Order: sequence, then structure tokens, then C-alpha cells
Amino acid sequence: MQEMMEKHDQLNRMKRNLDGIKHKIAVLSGKGGVGKTTVAVNVAVLLAKKGYKVGLLDADIDCPNVGKMLGIEETFKMEKEKLMPVERYGMKILSMAFFQGEDKPTIWRGPLIHSAIMQLVEKSDIGDLDYLIIDMAPGTHDSTLTVFQFLDISAAVVVTTPQSLSLLDAKKAALAAMHFNKPVGIVENMAGEIFGSGGGKKLADEMKVPFLGSVDMKKEIASENHIPIVLRDDSMRTGFEGIVENMKGLLK
Repeated sequence: MQEMMEKHDQLNRMKRNLDGIKHKIAVLSGKGGVGKTTVAVNVAVLLAKKGYKVGLLDADIDCPNVGKMLGIEETFKMEKEKLMPVERYGMKILSMAFFQGEDKPTIWRGPLIHSAIMQLVEKSDIGDLDYLIIDMAPGTHDSTLTVFQFLDISAAVVVTTPQSLSLLDAKKAALAAMHFNKPVGIVENMAGEIFGSGGGKKLADEMKVPFLGSVDMKKEIASENHIPIVLRDDSMRTGFEGIVENMKGLLK
């Protein structure tokens, strides 16, 4: 009974901490390696550049890569018993990597992953936001269930590459989001000569969900200078602007 009461109290504290966030967008994929974090980071950066109050939550507890992509080496600081998000490019960023470093493995079972996400949200000083972009772990497992069940997601963005196997896994991710009755949109990443293009649009049409846009494969995206591509490349920024505007349509 005591444990149930403690969990109930934690859930209430977490919900109060999320009350000031207008839109919570989960960015997910059916498999790793499709550029999900790249899409999440650049969408968040672009929203912040447009003047919105933006947070970026790295909910991939096993392999948190948001901090690495943005060149963040700081660890969390505490103020008045609250975790203070690290700030970059006008965003408030939360990640388990800010506790332990990104080069250390997190070998946890599902209940610990669930608890980590809940506490990260509950104990952070995230404040009032227009958008919280959530970079999910790939696949549909414990962390996915935690985010969709407890964080009151507004919409889901599913990232895929044009290849058939990636599309198959992306469909599973989209169906998982639809299981929770959330609006879903699909982004095709790494489009071009190597992997082809158009698969994301076909999947969106098949599932009768919005196609949010396509991101071309460019070697500049993988640059190690930690500056998001939307701040370095005009053509890429234009493509992501279309994705952001279409994403907003999921919230109407």
C-alpha cells in the first residue's frame, strides 16, 4: 500500500511538472540507425530559432545521443532540489547522459528504465514550454510505453529510411502510437541515390497518416562540429521547415 501511494504521489508531481508544456511530441522509429535523433534535434533547434520555448528530452536511456550530437559535456546541476536542464541553442535539454556520461553503458531492465524516465521528468526544472520534443529509444518496448502512458503525448513523429525493412519497422512504431490514439506523421530520412526515396510517402499513404516530409542524405549532416544542420545549410533548413509546419498540423 505504501509503495502504491508513493508511486501515485510521484505521478502527480510529474504531471504538475508537465502542466506548463503545451505540446509534447514523441519522435520515434522502429529500428536504430535511421536518423531519429538527427530529426528530433533539428526540429527542436528550428522551433527554438523561430522563437518558441522548447525543451528536448532524451528518452533513449540505453544510448542517449542528444548531448553528444550537440557537443554537451556538462553534467546536471541541482538548484533547490531540482535538476537544471542544460541549455543549448535556446533549448532546455534533459538526458541521462548528463548523469553518467555517454560512453558508459546503461544495462538496465525495463522497470529501471521506466523509473529513470519518470524521475528525469519529475525532478527537472523544465518550466513552461511551447514544445517538448522527446527523442525516443528505437523500437516499441518499455520506454515507449512509459512515455505514451504517462507523459500525455500530443503527437508522434515516426522516422524511417526509404528501405523496405526500415519501412516495415516504422509501420510497427506508427501502429504503437496509434494504439494510444495519438496523431501520427511520418518523416523519410536519408533519401537519395543510395537508399532511394518515396518509401516514407508510400507508407504514410498506406496508413492514411500525414507525410511530414523528406530529408536528403548529405554527408554534412554527420559533421562532428556539433552545430545542427538547420543552422549550417540553407537547403536542409528549408526541408526541415516544411517538416515542422506539417508537424504542427498534427496538433490541430
